[in-house]
Amino acid sequence: MDPTDQADVLLTRRDAGVLTLTLNRPQRRNALDMASWHALHDQLSAARDDDAVRAVVITGAGGAFCAGADLSGPREGHPLDRMRFINDVALLLHELPKPSIAQVDGVAVGAGWNLALGCDLVVATPTSRFSQIFAKRGLSLDFGGSWLLPRLVGMQQAKRLALLAEMIDAEEAHRLGLVTWLVAPEEIDGFVADLTARLVANAPVAIAQSKALLHENADRTLRDALATEARTQAVNFATEDAPEAFAAFRDKREPTFTGQWAVT
Repeated sequence: MDPTDQADVLLTRRDAGVLTLTLNRPQRRNALDMASWHALHDQLSAARDDDAVRAVVITGAGGAFCAGADLSGPREGHPLDRMRFINDVALLLHELPKPSIAQVDGVAVGAGWNLALGCDLVVATPTSRFSQIFAKRGLSLDFGGSWLLPRLVGMQQAKRLALLAEMIDAEEAHRLGLVTWLVAPEEIDGFVADLTARLVANAPVAIAQSKALLHENADRTLRDALATEARTQAVNFATEDAPEAFAAFRDKREPTFTGQWAVT
């Protein structure tokens, strides 16, 4: 994939530990072509391995979040191969050991909505609209929608969203628990900046483990969950962050977390 194409379709910005990825195909309402999928794959892979990145924001340019996969262009190769690559992007986002935030203003449909739902938190404006559009395109759910939706809204509502493929407004998405916060358009940038600053201030190893625990233990027994919690807590005690938190509490100051190991 031509890196120039990737730079055009996905804008990146780094600021104070936050990587912001902006889908940049406003003429197509940021629908994802293969260059976009490759760019997301590369940026999420790099963010996963970069200790300087403490949080990731995904948003869209030009008054839309993402209109899903772009079905209008040429599609080379076998469709199963394409879907395997797109699935890799979904897994990278799901398993990212840093908190991720979808900043949604405008439409988020199909794989675009599932891209937002794949993030840990979703901030949207009241004018945003959402749809699992697949059925109206002769397609079934993808980008993790069949796994995400029942866990977020329950089976009946998941079936409603998938089978009717209706467009819902931001208020309903918020009521269903598919949007974490609704924020006015003129306030959303500041809200997300404050949110990421609070996330970045937390202990990175502890945050990564809590996120993984929530994902892994969703389908486990309480006994299994308690066992994994105990193991991960032992890892936290082997970093400098736990002692730093105790010292900061004692000294009545804010802690500075680095994620560095205290055990050699």
